[in-house]
Amino acid sequence: MSALPTKPRVLLTNDDGPPGHESPYIYGLYRHLTQDLGWDVKVVIPSSQKSWIGKAYHIKDIISGRYYYPREPDGVGEISEQSRPLEKGEVAEWVLLDGTPATCANIGLHNLYHGQIDLLISGPNLGRNSSAAFALSSGTIGAALSSALSGVRSIALSYGTVLHPTPTEFYEPAHRLGARIVGHLWQNWGADEGGPRPGEVDLYNVNIPMIPELLSDTGLTVCWTRIWRNSYGRLFKAHAPRDPAVKQHTMSAAGPDSPDEPPEGTQAGLLDKKATPSDVGGLVFKFGPDMTDLINPAASSVPVGTDGWAIRKGWVSVTPLRATFAEPVEWGAESEAEMESKIWKMKL
Repeated sequence: MSALPTKPRVLLTNDDGPPGHESPYIYGLYRHLTQDLGWDVKVVIPSSQKSWIGKAYHIKDIISGRYYYPREPDGVGEISEQSRPLEKGEVAEWVLLDGTPATCANIGLHNLYHGQIDLLISGPNLGRNSSAAFALSSGTIGAALSSALSGVRSIALSYGTVLHPTPTEFYEPAHRLGARIVGHLWQNWGADEGGPRPGEVDLYNVNIPMIPELLSDTGLTVCWTRIWRNSYGRLFKAHAPRDPAVKQHTMSAAGPDSPDEPPEGTQAGLLDKKATPSDVGGLVFKFGPDMTDLINPAASSVPVGTDGWAIRKGWVSVTPLRATFAEPVEWGAESEAEMESKIWKMKL
């Protein structure tokens, strides 16, 4: 394998789509990757929200694309059917595709920038992707898995919503920390056997909790973790389409971590009150998960050394993964004492 560059050529994607209310993070990270780290970053993202879609490809769809021109300060910009020169105030040319995050990763790697990418970064996601219940549904991780299966180093990055809504002053320190973690991983990529890149870890899943300690001088503790093997229950509710009020109550496409959703998800409320046993018999359902035990689990239910445990402590979790929905076996820790060896000691 040829020597890797100090500054990688990056493909940046996400599952939240172009900058906006439900995709508040991608432009900030882009600026830090390009300005702080000086990396060459190409951006290929879904044209709309694609959360909770996993590593899906819509194989019968024709994938169309457009060009996007982000502007300061928040990345909101203009869409064009044709590539064109940058206009005053525009920062770069990005690509929007009418496809899934995994589709964006694959087309970016093999059709748009073939042979020009050293590292794929997927995110930052609006909301955590810690624990099996979230990770196995994540479009953010799905894009990183797609890239890893193409033999490209890949990192999924998520910002876990803790305060609702997340204070905007948390954004910049999260971006700085995320960029430093990504930079450190690139320079110190882990070892593993049997994967698409011989001798290397396939991908990493990074979760940064959006908490006030991001603003402190000491910052957040960063540690190696494994995935919390948890579970979920009901994700869908019986839908009573005859009731106009229920019709209007539709979960945001960004999922439970959207700024427009309650932090505990859709608990017993309007849908439950209006949907009767006869509605269940009508076979009409809509996404309406109860996230209480996933977002705020009891401490006793979260195993030490897992990503869920780290987020609950206010730590950053970094989980090495294989592109088989598994971790390298030697990365685990079972006690608080063993976790001491998993805490990052280096200064980022």
